[in-house]
Amino acid sequence: MEKSFTLLHTVLTAGAFSAVSFWYGFMFGRESARKELGDLIEDLRRGNPDSNPPPPHS
Repeated sequence: MEKSFTLLHTVLTAGAFSAVSFWYGFMFGRESARKELGDLIEDLRRGNPDSNPPPPHS
């Protein structure tokens, strides 16, 4: 019996890979944002003039 991927197997495999990739990307982005926000809060608490806050939006 020859094993071959059907269209359904291909779609399910691609969907699973996409879901896992999205999850890891989401968690990495969330952790990165948390660290950046934590650093900004610490700079503001210290009154650190060396930090460059982003310009306000018009």
